[in-house]
Amino acid sequence: MTPKLFDDRRCVLGEGPLWHPLRRELLWVDIEDNRLLGRRATSPGPTHGSRPGGDPMPSEASVDRHFTFKPSALGWIDQNRLLMGTDGGLYVYDLSDQSTDVLCLLEDQESQRRSNDGRADPWGGFWISTMTHGMDPGQGRIYRWYQGEIRLLVEGLACPNAICFAPDRSVGYFADSMPGEIRWHPLDPQTGWPTAAPQVFAKGLEGAPDGAVTAQDGTVWNAEWGQGRLLAFAATSGALAARFDLPARQLTCPAIDPETGCVFVTSAAVGLDDPRPEDGQTFVLDLGLKGVPEPAVRL
Repeated sequence: MTPKLFDDRRCVLGEGPLWHPLRRELLWVDIEDNRLLGRRATSPGPTHGSRPGGDPMPSEASVDRHFTFKPSALGWIDQNRLLMGTDGGLYVYDLSDQSTDVLCLLEDQESQRRSNDGRADPWGGFWISTMTHGMDPGQGRIYRWYQGEIRLLVEGLACPNAICFAPDRSVGYFADSMPGEIRWHPLDPQTGWPTAAPQVFAKGLEGAPDGAVTAQDGTVWNAEWGQGRLLAFAATSGALAARFDLPARQLTCPAIDPETGCVFVTSAAVGLDDPRPEDGQTFVLDLGLKGVPEPAVRL
């Protein structure tokens, strides 16, 4: 399967792609450029990224907003409101009037930390990670916001990533990119709170595991930073099940459109001495995956 260019706007650190099931558009952020981006297809067809024969489908840039803060992760609340993980905390952002409200703060605002990966969970909560700008070992954490409460779940990480959830609600996944391993956390199927210590799911990756999403069959799809590859891991064993090479070297996170089975992947150009035009752009693969619609965050 040949990946296609979905959006040519180049991100310094593209992250957090979210396929919004109500708006039917892809939304993502550029952390280092304090930016929210969006794109939707403008005509029907087999995919949002290509026509039969490989020609790009017409699409339009639907969102391009700059902020005074750094957004890193997204969830959807309703048609217009998004939940944003930012360097200041969890914010509610309204796409219609561009208003921003603080939902909750994260950590000491003078600590020189920022949010990183995050995702809504199937219970209407939101998991959000934090890290230092230098990715200092032991300083990365993962929190869960749920029913008005923010609670620390995991600490002692360097660069927390790959937050996603099994479709049957049995486990949540996360990664620490620096040692290069993905872990899984047993969860209470009724409440979503962890019931036991996390265990190793997949390790020994050549690159660093970055963002991830799960398909309907439980397969974990992970963007491998530094190797330009999208990897799929079997749900029960963590064994490598598929691999796709993409033009950008620093892939950051995938998102699935469950209606078409397309997989979108963001990337970054940050830190590259010899960036190529593809580094930092957003791509799409028509894999025909059976995806799971992203759950709404319940305020």
